[in-house]
Amino acid sequence: MKNIKYKMCKLCEKNPVYEFTNQRRLCKNCYIRWFEKKFLYTIRKFNLIKKSDTILIPTKKDFRSAVLKNLFTFYTEKNPYIKIVKSKTSKYNKTASKETTDLIAYKITKAITNKKIKELKSTGPKEKNIIRPLYLFLDKEVLLYAKLKKIKHLKPKTKKKDKIENIIETLEQKHPEIKQAIVQSGLKLG
Repeated sequence: MKNIKYKMCKLCEKNPVYEFTNQRRLCKNCYIRWFEKKFLYTIRKFNLIKKSDTILIPTKKDFRSAVLKNLFTFYTEKNPYIKIVKSKTSKYNKTASKETTDLIAYKITKAITNKKIKELKSTGPKEKNIIRPLYLFLDKEVLLYAKLKKIKHLKPKTKKKDKIENIIETLEQKHPEIKQAIVQSGLKLG
């Protein structure tokens, strides 16, 4: 069997900014392209947006909201039939949530450990009129994108984590991709 080589530029090996668990590396330009393609893939895969949707996006200054705003600006350039609003006083039919894989993994684990299985329905990529376009992204990936694109945002606060969040973070260090595995399991359960 031949080794499959990913299309990489020469800079990916010389100046990588990100390395996946399979040791594939990406330079700045390739990372930005990968991130934006994955954003579009998430929207398409989970059918989050339809023609003529008007979407309320978060206006806070945290890194997730700032990246989401940037990505929707990118998206509307490619799809001018979508309208973005920033005020709850405007008319809209969908709300974009800034939840990432990290936040969803915590939510799923808490729902299971607290025996609140009904809460799993609120952990999918969409729920009624709420869409989660950052559903497949880790916080560290979103932060790196913000840094590479020079998106202004407030620095993430170091909040005290509860036991479940600490356990997941410890597991993620020892077994990368555990958060993605939790989210994928949540999709099957929810």
